[in-house]
Amino acid sequence: MNNYLIPANSKKSMMYFSMFTLGDLILFGIGASVSLLMMMILPIEQLLFAVIAIAPGIVCAGLVVPIPNYHNVRTVIKLAWEFYTTRQKYIWKGWCYKDGETSKK
Repeated sequence: MNNYLIPANSKKSMMYFSMFTLGDLILFGIGASVSLLMMMILPIEQLLFAVIAIAPGIVCAGLVVPIPNYHNVRTVIKLAWEFYTTRQKYIWKGWCYKDGETSKK
């Protein structure tokens, strides 16, 4: 009998820290860098400027945080966008023997 066992975490070996792709790390690095740069430029003694300065890092970290059943939040947003913006075409593959073809008797 051909029984194949594929481990559930087989893709984790291809990721950094077992949960991030290169794109995720680049996105987080850019957000953290922009936040660091803004913290050096803006007067962060005021609450509004402090929130504005750390916002890019928080948003990018929120996009790459892993969630169950998907890779991360960025993947969920991308899939939802594709679902709502593309035309959905469902191909009928029902219980019929000929799948809609007429018999030639």
